[in-house]
Amino acid sequence: MKKRLEWIWITLVALTLFAFLLGYFHAINSLFVVVLLFTTFLKGQLVIDYFMELHTVQLKYRLIPTFWLILVITLIGVAYFSPVA
Repeated sequence: MKKRLEWIWITLVALTLFAFLLGYFHAINSLFVVVLLFTTFLKGQLVIDYFMELHTVQLKYRLIPTFWLILVITLIGVAYFSPVA
């Protein structure tokens, strides 16, 4: 299990560096925003499952933070893609 957590941590760091580099090189467009929102969901789900250790509990308890994560990421996406008046 310790080895798995190390790989998950490395994945989280790699996805964070990817997001940082997109912003640093100003490579942001609509496609990359969708990719960033997806990677943010993936990172959040990894934290929920492994670092909060919810992968061992009943599904209903895992779904509560997952639905919250989906709601927040959806609202961020709606705010980004909504036209500014």
